[in-house]
Amino acid sequence: MPNANIKGRRILALGAALAPHAKGPLAGAEMELGGMEQLAELSAVPRDLVLIDADAWEAPELAAAVKTLSGLKACPPVLLVGESLPAGLVRNLLRLPDSDVLEAPFTGEQLAGAIHALLAASQPAPQATSGDSRCWAVTGAVGGAGATTLAIEIATALGARARKERSVCLVDLNLADGATAAYLGAQPAMRLADFGQAAERLDAAMLQAFITPVSKQLDLLAGVRDPGGFDAVSREAVLRVLEVACECYDWVILDVPRHRRAWTLEALAGCDEVLVISELTVPALLAARSYSDEIEAALGTGLKPRIVLNRLASRMFGPAPSMTEAERALQRKADAGVSSDWEAAAASANLGGPIAQHRPKSKIVKDIQTLVERLAAAPARGPGARAA
Repeated sequence: MPNANIKGRRILALGAALAPHAKGPLAGAEMELGGMEQLAELSAVPRDLVLIDADAWEAPELAAAVKTLSGLKACPPVLLVGESLPAGLVRNLLRLPDSDVLEAPFTGEQLAGAIHALLAASQPAPQATSGDSRCWAVTGAVGGAGATTLAIEIATALGARARKERSVCLVDLNLADGATAAYLGAQPAMRLADFGQAAERLDAAMLQAFITPVSKQLDLLAGVRDPGGFDAVSREAVLRVLEVACECYDWVILDVPRHRRAWTLEALAGCDEVLVISELTVPALLAARSYSDEIEAALGTGLKPRIVLNRLASRMFGPAPSMTEAERALQRKADAGVSSDWEAAAASANLGGPIAQHRPKSKIVKDIQTLVERLAAAPARGPGARAA
């Protein structure tokens, strides 16, 4: 499957040995093999990235290339790869606005990751909001309830309503093995563990190194898979990321793991809405009721979680409880229901992207649009996720 982050990106590759990557980690990009002389043409024929194989050129040619790039008014991101990387050349290269080096041998995943980080860093930071950002948390009552799928669709629906670019940010807070990036066919880039105890250094500019663009309106913050991610990332780093995200975006959607972490209650306390997703089985409904009560009692702010019933069947008879029966088990009204459409959900996950993109007429999309419109029209119920 082509990498959604580099699809359609124009890459100038200097070095014949780079050609096989066009069918591997760079699949989907418009990759052009060329020579050093083409660097002088970048002003007239711009590229999104320049990829240079240092082993394919002599030192004088590489030095001339860096000099040419440094003279451009708008230099694209530059990635230098190879086994022989002279220190002087690397120092001069890293003086360019957006550049990096990758020492060979490297894997296709490492190459894609380095390119993604450069492309993300070169994106302009979203403008600060007026201070009235809204933050919604989505969390599952049980595993497999569909919280991640609905979080993606909610963020997508908000993006479709947005009047400006980069107005919505989806944050995957499952730091060990979050699935949002995989569902979207995207490359995760968030590495909070690298900051250690220096979370206070995070700002809007640094946040861009963690961003994965999904669409013109939607950005994703998702961590690379790390079994020890929850232990490696500090509470302060998580809360600082949420604070900065809310300063930069009009809407922030959190995909929150159901098991409580050191930062969970503070993150939820900063939200305008908390959506607890449940499927229509008695154990899941009982878990949703208990989970919602626990959140409400622990926060003590009067913020009442909303229960959303997922995978509602359209048939009149069957083993699944009806909406009325489900609410009887919940001992409260459900705030919304989302229809079951397994084919649309599975197809979108396999293709990479939201259901709204691949199956726009799905009942899931229509139900999410209705939910988003209703919640967006309601007054904000929380402090706007200023969590730090």
